[in-house]
Amino acid sequence: MVEQFRRKSPEEILQSISRMHRGRLKIILGAVSGAGKTYHLLMEGQTLKKKGIDVVVAGSVEATHPKLAQKREGLEQIEPIIWYSLGEAKHDLDVAAIIERDPEVVLVDGLAHRNRSDAPRPTRLDDVQFLLNNNISVIATVNIYELAGMKEMAERLTKAEVRIDQCVPEDTLAMADEVKLLDVTPEAILKRLQEDDRNPTRTKHPLFRRDNLHMLRELALRFVATGVNEDLEDYREKHGMVGASGATEKVLVSAQYHWNGSILVRRGQQVAKRLGGELLVVCFLPLSKKLTKEEATFKRSIGKLVDKVGGTFEEQMLAREKDVANELVAYAMENNVTRIVMGQSKRTRWDEIWYGSIVHKILRQTKNIDILIVADRSERDGERVMPTKREQAVTVNPYRRLSDEEMQQEIGKIKRGTLKVYVGAAPGVGKTYTMLREGNELAENGIDVVIGLLETHGRKETIEQVGGLPLIPRKRIPYKNVTLEEMDTDEIIRRNPEVVLVDELAHTNVPGSAYEKRYHDVEKILAAGISVISTMNIQHLESLNDSVEQITGIRVRETVPDHILHQADEVELIDISPKALRQRMREGNIYAMEKVEQSLTNFFKTGNLIALRELALREVADDVDERLEAWERRTLRGPWRQQEVIFVCVNLRADSERLIRRGFRIAYRLKASWHVAYVQDHPSLTEEEETQLAKLKALTERLGGRFERYEAPSRRKVFTKLVWHMNEKGTTQVVIGQSARTRWKEILEGSVIQRLLREVRHMDVLVVADHAPDMM
Repeated sequence: MVEQFRRKSPEEILQSISRMHRGRLKIILGAVSGAGKTYHLLMEGQTLKKKGIDVVVAGSVEATHPKLAQKREGLEQIEPIIWYSLGEAKHDLDVAAIIERDPEVVLVDGLAHRNRSDAPRPTRLDDVQFLLNNNISVIATVNIYELAGMKEMAERLTKAEVRIDQCVPEDTLAMADEVKLLDVTPEAILKRLQEDDRNPTRTKHPLFRRDNLHMLRELALRFVATGVNEDLEDYREKHGMVGASGATEKVLVSAQYHWNGSILVRRGQQVAKRLGGELLVVCFLPLSKKLTKEEATFKRSIGKLVDKVGGTFEEQMLAREKDVANELVAYAMENNVTRIVMGQSKRTRWDEIWYGSIVHKILRQTKNIDILIVADRSERDGERVMPTKREQAVTVNPYRRLSDEEMQQEIGKIKRGTLKVYVGAAPGVGKTYTMLREGNELAENGIDVVIGLLETHGRKETIEQVGGLPLIPRKRIPYKNVTLEEMDTDEIIRRNPEVVLVDELAHTNVPGSAYEKRYHDVEKILAAGISVISTMNIQHLESLNDSVEQITGIRVRETVPDHILHQADEVELIDISPKALRQRMREGNIYAMEKVEQSLTNFFKTGNLIALRELALREVADDVDERLEAWERRTLRGPWRQQEVIFVCVNLRADSERLIRRGFRIAYRLKASWHVAYVQDHPSLTEEEETQLAKLKALTERLGGRFERYEAPSRRKVFTKLVWHMNEKGTTQVVIGQSARTRWKEILEGSVIQRLLREVRHMDVLVVADHAPDMM
């Protein structure tokens, strides 16, 4: 609130006036050539032209492909300046002709282009800057590996040469008013290349191998996510928000100059890598302390290791040693940390009673920061590592005959249809529009496509995109003296198309329907051999439910289990900037005009949209990473070694669902088996308690875990029962919630967490903090 009343300085006023006379720059970023950037560039031009904006095409936009020719139709072209290099035709922008024509918007393909030697400006980016300064807006395209610094990284990841004659500065995206990532799956790119006979040699280039396309796609997603995270941090700082946003992970290792310092750093790096997060390492030292020769050696080794794994290392001085918990909390809050990694405490039971537990001190002072206490067994066994690819001898005899059950399973996989899901950060990003466009393209290629369920929300652009696609009438279901409509799954299966379009995957069906959720209908359609293209928003993914509530303050009730998305053959992100999305909202292109102001001040607040966009980018990047690993696993002989076992301890408190979701996300990223355990310490549960327990069991099974209910003769035996089952299952990581006991209750009755840490020192223990919604 303070910011809006602060008087602008003369410099800020001049900058604002200058921006009024400068054009806008929008960049469409792709992972690789062939992703469809030119098509989307022309599509943007056609959309602006329909709105009465004066748009021209500049430079060379090849339209030899029928789809491009169609999108180019009706757009005015300003012919390029043609020159030759080594016999190859090059095309420079005719900037003078563009300035004379003075359009409102220019479409420019191939931003990373070097001009002829006698051109007024050396690069196309310089030409674009010149146009912007003359109040002409530009929409341009660029590939991720055409950004300076990304070319070398792309070549290192793909082990393939990236042949380009020019890079644009890495901060080019930061200069843009809007960046739109064009996310396309490797499957879609490979299919396009096979259909395009203009450049058959491109399909043979190592860059276009399936695994390399996965890597470039993930690189683009994470690069944009990093930029979005910077925008989010700027927004939160400007609006006085502190702590983690919930959109990304930031891991802080609290290390000492000791023999286990490097092990903690390595563990923190492995966790950060698996969670797709950033790594920070801090060491707190008393002001009066002088390092011994041995400690100085440890300091150098830790610094080298942190630098090697791409983390940030910092040393902080303490006025008093007992202030370490307070200083660690302050440091974590200042740096938006989501997880602290630390070693086992050396304090005795009496030390903890007298001085207090560092873990409890941290948990009492923070919200949304979990603590991972690393197992002591690292001293005995050496550094523990995350599961890795391991080539092993084939353990299953290839000549063994399949059982009838195994045969039926294999036949089911062969018959099953293909599932593709378009994911967005919020309603209105264009998921349904894109799904319909793809449906029409498939129909044009002779594929039998029908619309199974469509939610247009009255959006004119979406309705226009339906085209000639046939629509399966909805099934009418009587409910409480009214008649409601749902997707007619039986009729779709009877009609038996090749592809069906199904909107809003997370929808809950009307009571009385054959299936509770729409994704259940989709699974039945897929089992019938019919392929499905569907849509959903990132906030509907089950395991992200807590993160979304932290970001928006809203608990999403309609969710899709993660395995639905993981089992999809293709997952594609529809990206749009928060600014552009809010503009679409204002224009009435998402909801009815009477709902616009309320939406803009609630769910569609800028901070929410930035955070949800980052969440979507990172989640799809993680999905790409998992698919690449799965693809690599299939190319290896023998099994993928599984080392980790996750054990989640729950009770009937309200936070138990969050513990289960956290356990799932850890287990999924670690390729681990996972168990959820509840111990009943009294003869019977009330009806309300049984209902709560049934919800926990259902959630666990929906996410693919195993729920186990044990019995103990008394409350004192609950702990013993849990520890016995942890050891029996070979648990490597325990997930437990923050204790609700007060400081005095811990002194009188003992701390559950501290007792657990003493009993299972050979296991990692993750203490999940109480979370508070981040009201933006």
